[in-house]
Amino acid sequence: MSDDSLLVELLTEELPPKSLKALSTAFADEIVKGLARHDLRVRDAAAAQPYATPRRLAVLVPGVLAESEERCIEVTGPSIKVGLDANGAPTPALLGFARKNNVPVDALTRRDTPKGPVFVAQVTVAGNTLAGLLADVVEEALKKLPIPKVMRWGDGDAEFVRPVHGLVMLHGTRVVPGVVLGLTSGDKTRGHRFLSDGEITIAAAESYARQLRDEGQVIANFDERRADIEQLLLAAAKRESATLGAYQDLLDEVTALVEHPSVYVGKFDAEYLEVPPECLVLTMRQNQKYFPLFDAQEALLPRFLIVSNMRVDDPSHIVNGNQRVVRPRLDDARFFYVQDRKQRLEERVPLLARVVYHNKLGTQLERVERIQLNAGKIARALGADALLAERAAWLAKADLLTGMVGEFPELQGVMGRYYAVHDGEPHVVAAAIEEHYRPRYAGDALPEGEIACAVALAEKLDTLAGLFGIGQQPSGERDPFGLRRAALGVLRILVERALPLSLHDLVNDAFGTYKGRIGDAHTDLAMFLRERFAGYLKDRSYTAREVDAVLSLDPARADLVPHQLAAVRAFSALPEAESLAAANKRVANILRQAEAKGESFVDAEASRLREPAERTLFDALQNTAQRAHALFDRGDYTGYLKSFAVLKAPVDSFFDTVMVMVEDDHLRRNRLALLRDLRHAMNRVADISKLAT
Repeated sequence: MSDDSLLVELLTEELPPKSLKALSTAFADEIVKGLARHDLRVRDAAAAQPYATPRRLAVLVPGVLAESEERCIEVTGPSIKVGLDANGAPTPALLGFARKNNVPVDALTRRDTPKGPVFVAQVTVAGNTLAGLLADVVEEALKKLPIPKVMRWGDGDAEFVRPVHGLVMLHGTRVVPGVVLGLTSGDKTRGHRFLSDGEITIAAAESYARQLRDEGQVIANFDERRADIEQLLLAAAKRESATLGAYQDLLDEVTALVEHPSVYVGKFDAEYLEVPPECLVLTMRQNQKYFPLFDAQEALLPRFLIVSNMRVDDPSHIVNGNQRVVRPRLDDARFFYVQDRKQRLEERVPLLARVVYHNKLGTQLERVERIQLNAGKIARALGADALLAERAAWLAKADLLTGMVGEFPELQGVMGRYYAVHDGEPHVVAAAIEEHYRPRYAGDALPEGEIACAVALAEKLDTLAGLFGIGQQPSGERDPFGLRRAALGVLRILVERALPLSLHDLVNDAFGTYKGRIGDAHTDLAMFLRERFAGYLKDRSYTAREVDAVLSLDPARADLVPHQLAAVRAFSALPEAESLAAANKRVANILRQAEAKGESFVDAEASRLREPAERTLFDALQNTAQRAHALFDRGDYTGYLKSFAVLKAPVDSFFDTVMVMVEDDHLRRNRLALLRDLRHAMNRVADISKLAT
């Protein structure tokens, strides 16, 4: 057993389950960094092992020195001018520097710096000791943990996310003395609250996890405990001929709630299955931390799995207790469902006038009216039934006033769909009520069908326009209104549903419904959408140059951008691509400089062409452009760009033999016009000059 491993453990009251894993990882990282700062860490930092249970944070760090080696450091002293007088003798400043660092004056060396030569002392510094520094390292690590709110306990001034009642600091088999959060370090901890008796004396740092398991009935390693729970859940589900559905998020939370897990099966009355399964699943998972069971067709079963912190021979009292606890929750869900259906959704809509959406943007009813107007416009642009889109938009927020959504806000939209079906609304209207929230997060499913897409786009664009219009754009990492998510949702719907809509028109219409109530933030929102679009496209493996080449043209149709990018990639693979991209960049620079000088542009005329190279380029451009534009109009963007490969030779010849900025006004303007026509013809799909290296 190694005697250079370091163990630090804080024994606490129950830690926040949703942040336990993050706290554990951050605690281990900060301890390792602190040791490294003081030269007390000698092995790979990745070998540090964090431990976390509901009642403890700990880390085992191998390869820790009791004392670091002494080291030589360089101390900068006064400049030569300050250190020596006019006769070259040491000044009091230099003598004081030497005395302070215990170095003879004649042992000082000189070194050049940007500010001039200075005196330097080579000083030997004693090594750091673990005993002298560890408490400070731990205290500093605790201050850096991601804790939004701390609490105090007892009569002291100690602060942490939860009260701390024990501190272990062991280096090998030796206790490292120190005080952290008012607690004196030792080698004793406690095991499971109910399955363990008394204190456990940790014999050595590396025996910590084993002793807690064997003597304390605690699985200290979070990942190991999680794997055990998952294995128990899957085995129990298999015995019940059932599946678990989506359980990973809840698994992490439950792992943070138990130290010695066991899994038991609970049941509820099948009559509760009359309630929408989303309601039952949410109340079991969110309120009780149970794992609902599903059949092979993903239908909810009247059974659930309980992850208990107790392992007993007869679990009947645990199961019965949990079944008694869940019944009132299911009763509440059924009550809300029955009561909500007594009032139609359309009757609730006028009541949205009492609900403030934003104090600067009006009520939820005003918002619904704006969304309804734009959903109808979008549906008409898509050739879909505008009346159905407007109906769905009118009802989309009505379920916010239902008891079920009041209890479970996560079910907004979902319950709207159930209640719309109950009210006899058309299927596409009911579906759009639920799906207009999609995508709710990265990778989420998109709304299905044109009606749902129309309402989803109108809702997200109303949010973006309104909040940008009152200056509530995201800044840094802050995005309290989820505007980045809304923008990405708009772009995903347009692109992945291949909707032939103008993003420019959509943004204009969204601002238009506010009727001057908000500021003009068109430009800011357009830039924001472009940035989100660029990130989205790069995530789909397009290069920064490819994306910039297309988006720099400010394309109105987002659905066509992937086709344009595919064309750019195909063009880039041509042997002529590099030369033509460089030529385009040169053309862009020439035209920009000419415009800056106030040049007036005319139409290029063949009769004014003098040099053979410019006549050749003119003819080649005319012939190629005619064929290329036909391809562009058919949407064959790849064929369009590839058709210009034949211009490489005439373009190269033009720049080799023709001077553009000549003194003759007519000749100069004609050549500028030829270059302008060349650039315009080649860059309808993308700005090819952006591909130049």
